[in-house]
Amino acid sequence: MTAYRRWRVAGASYFFTVVLAERGSRLLVARIDALREAFACVMHERPFRIDAAVVLPDHLHCIWTLPSGDSDYPERWRRIKVAFTRRVPDLVPPSASRQEKGERGVWQRRYWEHLIRDEADWCHHVDYIHFNPVKHHLVARVRDWPYSSFHRFVAAGVYPADWPDT
Repeated sequence: MTAYRRWRVAGASYFFTVVLAERGSRLLVARIDALREAFACVMHERPFRIDAAVVLPDHLHCIWTLPSGDSDYPERWRRIKVAFTRRVPDLVPPSASRQEKGERGVWQRRYWEHLIRDEADWCHHVDYIHFNPVKHHLVARVRDWPYSSFHRFVAAGVYPADWPDT
């Protein structure tokens, strides 16, 4: 089997999509405190900056910027998944292959990663992140979703509170 190849650029910004094993679950928002604790623990051990993020019931999107000289986002995701998994019940019974590897049925094994190329790419992905709860029909307005960095962007004057309506 070929190794999965990912772009690894030290100090770069990356867009990620990470999904639970059971699509349709509400575990991420139901256990938002456990997810926050998992991120905080890993950020303390292996620092990085979360530029933008949204947590939906069964998946999350975020943009991270890694420290200069560091490109190890896979290890950070591994630790976040492990830390969250230890704090929550299994969503689905682990398959035989998961049991062989000592995995539980909480997360999908893989995740989507995209190396941010430039400022326009970064802005496009930030908009995508913040609009995602509306796209998934979770709320009618971006500002109504509580698990989003959108509110931080409004406070900083990046977005108006009624974006994208204006």
